[in-house]
Amino acid sequence: MKMYVGNLIYNMTEMELRNLFSPFGEVLSSLIITDQHTRQSKNMGYVEMAVREEGKKAIRKLNGKEINNRCLVVRKA
Repeated sequence: MKMYVGNLIYNMTEMELRNLFSPFGEVLSSLIITDQHTRQSKNMGYVEMAVREEGKKAIRKLNGKEINNRCLVVRKA
């Protein structure tokens, strides 16, 4: 299951994003979208999990979760 993750902190790495989702199941991939020219984070990314039910659980637990004064937006991509 592929999920959109928005409102990320600027300096979050793909590994940190993966680690955020890994307690819910196997993470197949994580990607943070960056500006082509500046390489600065656009504060959003995607995570793909192996099992659909684990992805749904991650959405329930992480959508609205506050990290460094920013509330995550997590939904099915």
